Amino acid sequence: MNDATEFRRFLLTADLPLLMHQARAMRDQGHGRTQTYSRKVFIPLTKLCRDVCAYCTFAETPRPGQPCYLDQEAVLAIARAGAKAGCHEALFTLGDKPELRYAAAREELARMGHETTLSYLAHICALVSAETGLLSHVNAGVMELQDIAALRKVSVSQGLMLESASNRLCERGGPHFGSPDKVPAARLDTIRLAGELAVPFTTGILVGIGETREERIDSLIAIRDLHLKYGHIQEVIVQNFRAKAGTRMARHPEPDFDDFLWTVAVARLLLGPAMNIQAPPNLSPQGLGQLLDAGINDWGGISPVTVDHVNPEAAWPQIDSLAEHTAAHGRVLVPRLAVYPPYIVNASQWIDPALTASLLQASDAERFARCDAWAPGMEAAPPAPGRALSTIGPAVASAVAKALEGKDLDESEVVTLLQARDADFQHVCSAADELRRKIHGDVVTYVVNRNINYTNICSFRCHFCAFAKGKISDGFRGKPYQLDVAEVVRRAQEAWDRGATEICLQGGIHPSYTGETYLAFCKGVNQAIPGMHIHAFSPLEIVQGARTLGMSVKDFLSMLKAHGLRSLPGTAAEILDDSVRAVICPDKLSTQQWLDTIATAHDVGLRTTATIMFGHVEHLVHSARHLLHIRHLQQTTGGITEFVPLPFVPMEAPIYRNGGSRRGPTFREAVLMHAVSRLALYPVIPNIQVSWVKMGPAGVRACLDAGVNDMGGTLMDESISRAAGSRNGQEVSPATMEQMIRCAGRFPRQRTTLYGEPDIPRQRTAREAPPLHMPLQGKFHLLPASIGRADAAEPPPNYSQRMTHVDR
Repeated sequence: MNDATEFRRFLLTADLPLLMHQARAMRDQGHGRTQTYSRKVFIPLTKLCRDVCAYCTFAETPRPGQPCYLDQEAVLAIARAGAKAGCHEALFTLGDKPELRYAAAREELARMGHETTLSYLAHICALVSAETGLLSHVNAGVMELQDIAALRKVSVSQGLMLESASNRLCERGGPHFGSPDKVPAARLDTIRLAGELAVPFTTGILVGIGETREERIDSLIAIRDLHLKYGHIQEVIVQNFRAKAGTRMARHPEPDFDDFLWTVAVARLLLGPAMNIQAPPNLSPQGLGQLLDAGINDWGGISPVTVDHVNPEAAWPQIDSLAEHTAAHGRVLVPRLAVYPPYIVNASQWIDPALTASLLQASDAERFARCDAWAPGMEAAPPAPGRALSTIGPAVASAVAKALEGKDLDESEVVTLLQARDADFQHVCSAADELRRKIHGDVVTYVVNRNINYTNICSFRCHFCAFAKGKISDGFRGKPYQLDVAEVVRRAQEAWDRGATEICLQGGIHPSYTGETYLAFCKGVNQAIPGMHIHAFSPLEIVQGARTLGMSVKDFLSMLKAHGLRSLPGTAAEILDDSVRAVICPDKLSTQQWLDTIATAHDVGLRTTATIMFGHVEHLVHSARHLLHIRHLQQTTGGITEFVPLPFVPMEAPIYRNGGSRRGPTFREAVLMHAVSRLALYPVIPNIQVSWVKMGPAGVRACLDAGVNDMGGTLMDESISRAAGSRNGQEVSPATMEQMIRCAGRFPRQRTTLYGEPDIPRQRTAREAPPLHMPLQGKFHLLPASIGRADAAEPPPNYSQRMTHVDR
């Protein structure tokens, strides 16, 4: 007797509590505490069907004066209502090939310019996508290869319930007699063809229509075998038969609920921990907790707009109520899209390119559905925090406890923290804030500074950047400009006169700039304003400058230091994973080059910051690797003053406008990154900074409660986030900065770049400075004689008005 036979015997004879316990443990192994559902609209394109299943009330026959199909406007009305209600999925359900049985269907299709129902369906899916942004999932019956391929171009997923692999049910007197599309071989062949075409696919079994338990096992094994070959079965539905008046099976007994639970548990045990197993909640409203205990991880589609047209007598549960039931069993309800995360992560294999942009823009970091309208730099209000769970997940509790002890977290532990939702999210944020209070008390620091972005002309091709002007950014916000040394010095002097202690110099990699350019900027500012801290040049600028002078990075940094450079911004890090960098900044520094440059700066006595830019194409594992790179670097050199999470501002970014990225992190993800940074980098990096430009006032407040102790700079000028579409202001006065800090219940303290305290006259000057008259950010003519010359430090009067066009 082989193992498969023994396992089958175990499934058929074991006690239900044991099966459910094992199924639940297997589910938790694959899905943790996440319980998903899809917020959808249900669109019955046609209720005509050539099949005559004995239990179905969905299928109808043509009626005089009644259309056979929903027309375009009727479909769009449903879809628009769904989009307005926050749905992501348009679920199309229809009968099998009605045109093969009904002349009325053929005639109506011809009037609409189509030969088949599936041709009309493809047209409608494309229309719904274009007009509403909803993602289509189609249940279109038994199909040929060409039909599946055509629908793949307009839908992100497809589905066909196997129902049963038993041919016996198709015999006379059986529920599938007279229904050619219910022949198991035909249905299995459609599922197989979908696998060959790499279509994310939904299937499942119908329980209680006359099949035996042995036959259910056979059906599930048939599904499993196809998935093992093609990997395309994204979910398996275990659905219980409901007897309906007016059908041939109206008096057929519905399955005993324990029998149904047995089937759910067996499905999990046969299909494994990773499979998504679903049971419709509207068909078992009194047994939701038991279904969870039997191993499901998905509730399926739930509509706030439309009824379940297949089971119209069974109302959808309210999502808030479903969340409470789910939480009562230690699970958190998470909205998903019509296609599950692994298929979005590998979209190039599974999704038509024309649909990828819509999927990415609707996704969060885990590739579930975004659940808020907030985006970095925008004025949209963040969502109100919610909590349904009463307990903390053991994996999160363990990782937090380890972090609080200052121990190194491993990659999987950081990912676990970055996934935190509901009570787990609040626990992570509270723990991060506990560390913040332990290190800094209730003091929140800020620096009075000025950003001077001396050129937006750049020869590099970073696809996330809307600031740089080059071939890929034509047509984006702003015009090309460049500042000469005299204008940089003038702005630095103006900042000094307004109480600043720091200027931050960064810009594009102008094709004519050399290391002498950067030396000239430092020399000019240092000679004119010896007391000003020059915080300047990303690692990319450092490497580029050294290369143009034919010297080592270490020698170039030493020369910059001798000319007044005091610290470096740890920007250009983006995500320190080369697979991500190959997508968003293919010609930029590699991960190792960035780390080596920062380490070299520390070696020559220059302190740096460190950053992460997140919310575009990366996955959580990439962010985790980034944080661990930074921790290891700091453990080696000790030169990082602060860590700065920078949420990706998408609005004007080329990669977003071209459909290649997410629309930035969600609010939860943005706050969580600050909290996880505090935990993952403790105790080696003492300061975690929030970008008020990107997070906005409400985001700042949330981050101050999640481990942040520093607000960064007052800036005076901010060009990069503004170019990307941020609507937050360019300057925050010290008074306003301190008001934001006090409103959060904290005590403000002005600092220097390296976390000292400015002298009292400097602080007084900053507080008394009038509002800055912003310079016109236009096209500045770069005077050749000024570049590389220290004697250009004294600007002529009204220099900010001396602007001419730069020819390109």
